[in-house]
Amino acid sequence: MTIEAPVVVDARGMRCPWPALRLARAMRAEPQVLLIADDPKAEREVTALAAEQGWALAADSGAAGPGRWIVTR
Repeated sequence: MTIEAPVVVDARGMRCPWPALRLARAMRAEPQVLLIADDPKAEREVTALAAEQGWALAADSGAAGPGRWIVTR
């Protein structure tokens, strides 16, 4: 069994709601996405979207700073 790296959605420089919209679009086709966003509101919006859709959301612990989440369906 091969474990693939998640698809990366780089939403740095985008203001909400764009990071959440980009995540939603990527999650249509991918089972796992790494979202990178630097808008302070992104965490709240991404958390709400994940809860609404039933996705698992985890902070990327290997990241060098906040603003990185691994989202899985």
